[in-house]
Amino acid sequence: MAGVAKLADRAGSRRALIDFGVPAPLAAPLAILLTLAELAVAATLIPASTALWGALGALALLLVFVGAIGFNLVRGHKPDCRCFGQIHSAPAGWNTLARNAALAAMAGFVVWQGYDGGAGPSVLGWLEELSVVQLAGLVGGMVVLGLLAAQWWLLLNMVRQNGRLLVRLKAVEEALASGGLVHSSPNGSAAGAEEGLPLGSPAPEFGLPDLSGGTLSLGSLRSPGKPILLLFTDPECGPCNALLPEVGRWQKEHAQKLTLALISRGEVEENRRQADEHGLTNVVLQADWEVSKAYRVRGTPSAVLVLPDDSVGSPVAGGSGAIKSLVGRAAQGQLAR
Repeated sequence: MAGVAKLADRAGSRRALIDFGVPAPLAAPLAILLTLAELAVAATLIPASTALWGALGALALLLVFVGAIGFNLVRGHKPDCRCFGQIHSAPAGWNTLARNAALAAMAGFVVWQGYDGGAGPSVLGWLEELSVVQLAGLVGGMVVLGLLAAQWWLLLNMVRQNGRLLVRLKAVEEALASGGLVHSSPNGSAAGAEEGLPLGSPAPEFGLPDLSGGTLSLGSLRSPGKPILLLFTDPECGPCNALLPEVGRWQKEHAQKLTLALISRGEVEENRRQADEHGLTNVVLQADWEVSKAYRVRGTPSAVLVLPDDSVGSPVAGGSGAIKSLVGRAAQGQLAR
């Protein structure tokens, strides 16, 4: 059922893999391979002649799931597991980890016992029948496979790192060609020294779609005597996602003194899932960084304070630390002017 449901929801499966930390270029093929692996495991578990191999495959898949879920939970991240595609989808939690661990234990029990009724040898019996040379070859093959997997993982990360360096180098070259200075923005790109609008200048108006299908503007966010903090985020930005739990808390704790709105982008469903997970409100979506460009925001996560008189009240706060500091000052009424 899980395999068929994932096959019918390939976009959701791809999104889930990205949320779990799989690089976006690999998410689509891995989503298909995962679906095919689950279907193959289900098929081989049914006949007694192949049940042992099905149990081995199930154990391997479930251990991978347990490791991925546990790693994200330790980091405080609860991605949408989409374990059964569109049939059932919920943020991964400790109950998800326990369920997969219990299923892995069941698969491990089948592997340990081997076939029942003489349909085939147990794993221990099969290993006992191997000669020393065959056993050494089996262990060597497993080591080689592990080393190859580690090599490809390191290669992938090197390619991604080189890609980021090339993007930054290109931006540096363009800035130097135009005679400007550069600095690193929170998402790793290079940005010009003119980031941010001058303090006291009029805050650019905007009207963007929200997650409910309506439109939210700067004017509709205004409340007498309350500043507005615009937080620029992106679902593909790791530091942004790590900050979202605190953003939901800020919106509740400082609601009487500060209006906090998120200027995000990307797909509505992905942003709605994050909003539901962290209790976020006032989330709007820009299509092509148009509001970021209007406020001269170069990276994510970043924040800008708009004063009650509709003027820019802060420089661009880039990165989690600067944003936390800006939120704290704004909530205490320590405005720039």
